[in-house]
Amino acid sequence: MMDFFTLEYWDLGKITELVGFVSGLLCVWLAVKQNIWTFPLALISAAFYVVVFRDALLFADMGLQVMFALLNVYGWYLWLYKGGERAERPVTKTHTWQWVLLLVLVPCFTYGLGRYLDLTTPADVPYWDAATTGVSLAAQWLMSRKKLENWLLWLVVDIVYVPLYLYKELYLTAILYAVFIPLAWIGYRDWKKAMQPQKPAFEGAQV
Repeated sequence: MMDFFTLEYWDLGKITELVGFVSGLLCVWLAVKQNIWTFPLALISAAFYVVVFRDALLFADMGLQVMFALLNVYGWYLWLYKGGERAERPVTKTHTWQWVLLLVLVPCFTYGLGRYLDLTTPADVPYWDAATTGVSLAAQWLMSRKKLENWLLWLVVDIVYVPLYLYKELYLTAILYAVFIPLAWIGYRDWKKAMQPQKPAFEGAQV
C-alpha cells in the first residue's frame, strides 16, 4: 500500500479511479443534502468506475455502474417531478410491499449473478461481487424514490465494500467507501429530520 504515495503508482488506471473517487464523494455528500446536483455527479462517477472495475475483474460492480447511471437518470426525474408536475419529492418511508419485493429479488439476483460470473468470467470473488451489487441496486432504487431507509442499506453494503476493495488493491475506492459509512448515517439522520409526517392511506398508493 505504500506505493500509493509514489509517482509510479499514478498510472492512467489510478487517475481514472481518482476521478471516480472525487465525483463519487461529492455525489453522496450532495445526496445527503438532498441536492439535485447529486445526479450528474453520480453519472460522472459511474462512467469512470466502469473502467476501474473492469480492470479489477469486478464485473458485477462494472455492470452496477451502468445500472447506477440508469437509476440516477430515473431518480433525477423523480426528484424534480411528482405526478407529472414539477414539484420537489418529499422523503418518505419504504412501504412493506417494497421491502418484501427487495427481500425476494436481492437474494435471487445475488445467486443468479454470482453463479453466472463464477461459470463464465475470471472473477475471483463472484458471489461477494454479486451480493454487494444486489444490495447496492436496492439502495439506489430506494434513493431514487427518496425513501429514508436507502441510507440503512448503503450503511450495510459500504461496510462490506471496504474489505472487498482492499482485497482488490483499490485503495482509493476502499477509502471512499469507508468515508461513505459515516455519510450514510448522517444521510439517514438528516433525511429523517426532514421527513414530513405521512397521512394514513392505502399502502400502495404512494410508490
